Amino acid sequence: MIRADACGRLALLVGVLVSAASADDTRQPGELFPPTEPFKTGYLNVSAIHRVYYELHGSPQGKPVFVLHGGPGFGCYPRLTQYFNPEKFLVVLHDQRGAGRSRPPGELRENTTQHLVADIERLRKHLEIDGKIVIFGGSWGSTLALAYAETHPERVSQMVIRGVWTGTKAETENGYGGRQVRQFFPDAVARMEAAMPPGRGGFDPQSLLEIFTGDDEALCRKVVREWIRYGIKVSELHATDEEVAQGFGDFDLCPGARIDTHYASKLFFLEEGQLLRDAHKLKDIPLTIINGRYDMLCPPITAWRLHQRLPKSKLIIIEEAGHSEGEEGTTRALVNAVAEFE
Repeated sequence: MIRADACGRLALLVGVLVSAASADDTRQPGELFPPTEPFKTGYLNVSAIHRVYYELHGSPQGKPVFVLHGGPGFGCYPRLTQYFNPEKFLVVLHDQRGAGRSRPPGELRENTTQHLVADIERLRKHLEIDGKIVIFGGSWGSTLALAYAETHPERVSQMVIRGVWTGTKAETENGYGGRQVRQFFPDAVARMEAAMPPGRGGFDPQSLLEIFTGDDEALCRKVVREWIRYGIKVSELHATDEEVAQGFGDFDLCPGARIDTHYASKLFFLEEGQLLRDAHKLKDIPLTIINGRYDMLCPPITAWRLHQRLPKSKLIIIEEAGHSEGEEGTTRALVNAVAEFE
């Protein structure tokens, strides 16, 4: 994934990846809630090209929370509902443009960060949510959360973000086998570099995008499979060889990879340093920031810098964690952070 979500995206994919909690009656503090079924699903036409899929969980009368998935490009998954007490929250999931069940899949036209920010507003209005909303997101989801909140601070009541990624050039380069990742995962970087076909560029967003948008479907599937494995390895603190080899199974991930590298190749359609520069706009919004101590894709220095600009924010560094949301300490911290906003 690499860099995809700033590497985090891929890895974010990775985040998508992990465990589902058991749905029993013995839930302890900090444990995930049982998975829920949506009480409403639908599509929202956001342009002449794009239809965005959404679903609602929890209580129609609950506090509205918009959950922003990572990637970009890979859509929502059931685990994202399990951080929220279904009796207290109205949980809004949506697949961003071209991602998941949104249509058309993998579409790059009219697909930028600014479009995605506008879509959140469109969906809020479509659902007739007049009050403020909670924003929850990790990895690329944290990027989009910050972009939305800085554009519409008057609409946000509270925020919980994880694995902070601000889309800078340095973050993006690191995600694609840059110096920090390479120092700790030289083997994973070498395997990814070896997967790039001769004469098709190196292990970088633009070269990957050319493969993922090309006509060679077999090549796309081969490279994206290795890209996903790379993301899993560098984003989890304890990724076994079996987990890495399994990847995400036999799913067609080329459409999501296309969007991910489209964003990465354009530095996420953000001005350099924009999100930290404009962080002062969030000074009155209660914000909890969670980051793994050993997150190689979204190292905690970015979360620290954001926290320093927002003295009223709360920063939680999970000591035994990497980038994946499924690691025990990160999961517990996310559940507890949400509970404080009930």
